[in-house]
Amino acid sequence: MLYKRLTTRPRRSFFLFGVRGVGKSTWARSAIPEATRFDLLDEALFHDLIGRPGRFAEMVAGVPEGRWIVVDEVQRAPALLNEVHRLIEERGRRFALLGSSARKLRAAGTNLLAGRATRKQMFPLVPEEMGADFELERTLRIGSLPLVLASEDPGQTLGDYVTLYLREEIRAEAAVRNLGGFVRFLPVAALLHGQTLSVSGIARDAGVARNTVAGYLEVLEDTLLASRLPAFEAKLRVRERRRPKLYWTDPGLVRAAKGIRGPLAPEERGALFEGWVLGLLNAYAQERELFDEVRYWAPAESNVEADFLLRRNREFLAIEAKAGSRYHAGMLRGLRAVGELPGLARRVLVYGGRNSFRTEDGIEIWPALRFSRELAEDSLWP
Repeated sequence: MLYKRLTTRPRRSFFLFGVRGVGKSTWARSAIPEATRFDLLDEALFHDLIGRPGRFAEMVAGVPEGRWIVVDEVQRAPALLNEVHRLIEERGRRFALLGSSARKLRAAGTNLLAGRATRKQMFPLVPEEMGADFELERTLRIGSLPLVLASEDPGQTLGDYVTLYLREEIRAEAAVRNLGGFVRFLPVAALLHGQTLSVSGIARDAGVARNTVAGYLEVLEDTLLASRLPAFEAKLRVRERRRPKLYWTDPGLVRAAKGIRGPLAPEERGALFEGWVLGLLNAYAQERELFDEVRYWAPAESNVEADFLLRRNREFLAIEAKAGSRYHAGMLRGLRAVGELPGLARRVLVYGGRNSFRTEDGIEIWPALRFSRELAEDSLWP
């Protein structure tokens, strides 16, 4: 099924990055139907352009003025960006540059067009996009990548996805020298979904050097499979600095990297739900500019934390994510601890239950679907 995506088309040239299977090409065909397309997965075209980048300008010369030009899998041919840059500057051409990673573009010394093109990211499907097809339990189990949802065997597709990722993104781009070490690293990194990062601990568990793990984490981030969430720092003191947390982009990818299929185990639900909530925040922040930054809150002198602390100008909004379907007061420890933070405008618990209500001290309790609806309606901030 073709879903209407949150992603909007900028007026000027842009990069659109996203993990494989997230729907970039499908979106471009729908959002820019009149565009002329160059798909660098076409091996004949790829080899023609990689050998003679100047040939690209000759091809573009035959495209009518004012028409959009889509270049898919642009990371395969970084040298084309020099031509793209010149065509934007000298000819006023507009490009939609689609890719699954900016790593190879940066490695080639390119500057992502020095601000001539907007940079956007496409995220897995959110409830607003899926409509009646959305099921929280299914999303936590297999994720919401269109490629997986369209499959007759999502579990097999997810397993194949990890293999494809290793082959296409890692081996093809020569991103790591020790592929075996990276293979051992992936399930370890998946186990850390939603947890604070200890690079030395990962190195020990994966059997590789500490600096190698640091490079592996950069690969995960560059290929958009995962990202690091920094801790909020109220004061710039070294003793208050905490390690970032690691979150994968999609729950299904987390389980695939761990080699897990089938029903959800109770011990994995919490982290998957927490990561899904962050995914929604990131998806809407991309298009609606809901906040300036997101952190997690964990003061050095306490063992409690709030999962997400959003900042907009000088105001803050604290969010706690709990997968449990039954509310209990213990879910609010972090939100109550953060209550004295200056500028705190709202505290929200997002949970797996069905009822909405408000506590006596002003904390709002929202089911997951209400949280999604508040984001869709741009009413997260009071």
